[in-house]
Parts: sequence; C-alpha cells; structure tokens
Amino acid sequence: MSSEVQVLGDPVERGDEILTPEALAFLAGLHDAFAGRRDELLQARSKRREEARATGKLDFLPETKEIRDGDWQVAGAPEALRDRRVEITGPTDRKMTINALNSGAKVWLADLEDANTPHWHNVVSGQVNLHDAIRETITLESGGKSYALKDDVEHATIVVRPRGWHLPESHLKFGDREGVGALVDFGLHFFHNAAELLKRGKGPYYYLPKMESHLEARLWNDVFTHAEKTLGIEHGTVRATVLIETIPAAFEMEEILYELREHASGLNAGRWDYLFSVIKYFRDAGEKFVLPDRNSVTMTAPFMRAYTELLVRTCHKRGAFAIGGMAAFIPPCHKRGAFAIGGMAAFIPSKDPETNKGAFEKVHADKSREAGDGFDGSWVAHPGMVELCKEEFDKVLGEQPNQLGRTRDEVSVTADQLLDVASTPGGATAAGLRAAVDVGVRYIASWLGGNGAAAIHNLMEDAATAEISRSQIWQWVKNGTTLDSGDVVTSELVRGVLADVRGELAGELKPELLEPAVELFEQVALAEEFPDFLTLPAYEKIK
Repeated sequence: MSSEVQVLGDPVERGDEILTPEALAFLAGLHDAFAGRRDELLQARSKRREEARATGKLDFLPETKEIRDGDWQVAGAPEALRDRRVEITGPTDRKMTINALNSGAKVWLADLEDANTPHWHNVVSGQVNLHDAIRETITLESGGKSYALKDDVEHATIVVRPRGWHLPESHLKFGDREGVGALVDFGLHFFHNAAELLKRGKGPYYYLPKMESHLEARLWNDVFTHAEKTLGIEHGTVRATVLIETIPAAFEMEEILYELREHASGLNAGRWDYLFSVIKYFRDAGEKFVLPDRNSVTMTAPFMRAYTELLVRTCHKRGAFAIGGMAAFIPPCHKRGAFAIGGMAAFIPSKDPETNKGAFEKVHADKSREAGDGFDGSWVAHPGMVELCKEEFDKVLGEQPNQLGRTRDEVSVTADQLLDVASTPGGATAAGLRAAVDVGVRYIASWLGGNGAAAIHNLMEDAATAEISRSQIWQWVKNGTTLDSGDVVTSELVRGVLADVRGELAGELKPELLEPAVELFEQVALAEEFPDFLTLPAYEKIK
C-alpha cells in the first residue's frame, strides 16, 4: 500500500495540473519501492570515499571483470536520438524552454538539476513548462516580447535531467519521510508525458547525473522498469544517457551501461563535476592530488584526456553514444578574474566582437578535438553557439548521424592514467584564489535567489562552478598549498579574500542574497569536515 502523501509547498500557478491525486499516487509507489535502496546506496558512497581517502587509490572492479570482457550491446537508439551532434543545456524556465527548442540544436537537456535552483516554484513550474513544450502549446509574453515555437525549424528532442540521488524534496512527504528529488522529478515528468511523447516519437528520454557506481545505475534501471509496467508502457521505452561526472563512475563505465543496457543511450563527459569529484575523493590524499588553478586544467591534461578517451572507447564498444561536455577557454574573462575552463562551451556571446573572436576560436578548437576523438556530439549553453558546434561536427560526420562505427580499439586506459593528477601543468595563484571566491559567492547568491543558471563574466555557470571553487580552496588549505605570491593558503588568508570580495560585491548584489552566500561559501570551503555537496546546506536556506 502506498504511503500517505503530503504536499507542503505553497500553491504554484497551474500546479494542480501537475500534482494530481493520480500523479502523487504514482510518486508514492516509486518511493515505497525505491527510496530505501537509495538511502543504502548513499551510505555506500561514504564508505567508498573513506577508502579512497585512506589509500589514494581507485581501480576497476575485479568482481565485474566478466561484464567488461563480455560480448553485449545496449539497446538500439530510437530515431529521435540517432543524431545528437549539438545539444543545448539549460533550466526549464519558460523562456529558456522556448529558445532551446527553437535553437536548431538536435537535443535540449532540460535541466531540473545543476542549472535549476530547487525552489518549490521552480520544481512545479518546470514540470508545467515541460508539459506544454511536449504538446507544442508553450508561449510566453514577457517584457513586451512574445515567445513561441517556430514552425520553420526542427524542434530539439527533449532529454530531461532530474536531480541526483543525494538531493531531497522537502515539500513532499511520503509517510514519515521527505521526498527524493530524483524520484519526484522523473516521476512527475514520466507520469504526465510518457504516453504523449510516444505518440510524437520523441521520448521519454533522460540524463542521469552524479552517479558513483553501477549499483546506482541498477536502481535507475529498476525505476524505469517499474514506471513502464505501472503505466502500461512497453518495456525498454525509456532511454537514459548517464553523465560520467564522478571519478568512481569513470572506473565503472561499462558496468553502468550494462545495468542500463535495455534503457541505455550513451554516456556524457560531465567535466566540471568530474573535476569536483576528483578533488572530493582525494582531497586530503597528499600533494599528488592537489590541482592547480582551474584555468590550468584543460581537457588535454593527462588525467582528463584518459577519461574522455576511455569514455568514447567504452561507448562505441557497446553501441552507445559518446557526448562531449561544454567548451570554453576564454582569455578575456581573466581581465575580471574569471575562470576559463577547457572543455565547457558555456560562453555567452557578447556585443564585443574581439571578445567573441577569441572565445569562438577556443570553442572551435575544443569541438574539433571532440569530433576528431570520436564523440557523437557535444554541449553548448547558448543558442548563439549552436552553429559553431554543429560546424565542427559536420566536418567529421557529414551526412552520417553519429560515429558509432569508430570503436577506438587502439585506446587502452589504466587506473594510474585516470588518477594521474600530478602531471597537470600549472600552479596555484593568488589570482586563482580570488577568482574562486568571487565566482563561488556570485553563483551561490544567484542560486539562493532562484536562478541556478547564472551568467557570470560572460560564462553560463551552474552548481559545479561553486563546487569546484570551494572544494579547491578546501584542498589548498588542507595541504598548505603555496601560491605564486609566496603566501600559504590558510583559513585566515581565505577569510581575508572573502571579506574583500564581499566588499566589492556589496553594491552589486542584494544584501539578502550576498550575506547568506558569503556565509555559506565560508562554511563549505573552510569546514573541518568536507561537506559532500554545497547544495545540501544551501537547500536548507531556501526550503
């Protein structure tokens, strides 16, 4: 019998269309069946992290060697997912939804996770917007402008990213426990839209974030099977692309695909969160795991190169798509102390031609590298970058929809190569420390205000931005890292920089956002015990 459901959030416009008794009963069934396993798997994460901290090692699992050596393939791709050469990402606010579908990208990653602050309004209204988008009835009047779906473009295929397993949904209670964000996001979308999507030949499709093991993939597979059976949807209808954005998942790529093989579509190189995960797992495992400034960690760093090469090899070996991350190495940003990260096309085109020129050259190079490496597509964060990415993949793909035939048999990656952080060139700098504080505080303030996709210094940032910023500072303090200025990174030094940044932002950000952002950044960057995710204490401030 399903648990009693309580809706604790305030009313949201058209929320009654989403939070119907039938939909809530469906969510209750998911929680009854799977919330307990989710809790157990989160506990298993903690145990594995402690082992990695103590040993400074991870390795491929000996108990799953038969899977890696076996002859198997994932399910064939449906027509709507065979060509994924350009994917645009963004939150599910109404304007972004319309612009993404009109952008010319093949896929829109409709983000209910890192690019979305889980205010109750955002959670429910995002589902309303997805409902309307799927039925092609979505419109918007805002600022004297009208937005609607265009008739002369092929609308992007929607792939929804629910929240990771670790995030709660406190505005729904099932019996005596609060909701699981992942089950709420997936469940509401699937319940309301699976049948409609099938009529239209485009779904239901999902991106799965933050997984740390193949057992977590097995849980998702069981969730999909349960959902399909409950609603009378044919088994294997769901397709899921997994973001490989944690270091333990990099050691279990084949196992993750195997567990999801009847529902799997591919893997994505979730690069920013991957860097965060490397720091988190080995944050106090010695200097060989201390990363330099983020702008030194490009996608050609040996350990990052090993990760992406293994991802392409694994995917094509198993008939799955390999999707690249976003790409931006933006020199003009450094004039304002901003980060520029190889591998993230989060650049927002500006009105300055010179700024755009330098940025576009770097993004062209990154997309050219990805296409040449065998990726089947890649991400952008702004409609103005779609054609740029498409151009580079068109050069390699031509009329072919993907590169599944390039199995990259020559690639062989070892555990040591995946963990070779020490070979990353560059060092820790005073400018890098200041940039980490500046961008981290700015992003947290935006997140607390309800905007999880923040435009900062011409880059579109999501939660991974602040996670890398604060975790890198924590690691530098823990290891007594010396900056190029000769200063040793201490808690006192960080607090001094934080005070300076706070003063600089006082006239720019609202105090009701700036003050809690500064407080939270200090908490998660300088805590004695490393907080696993900053979004957990941040959620306590908004729920």
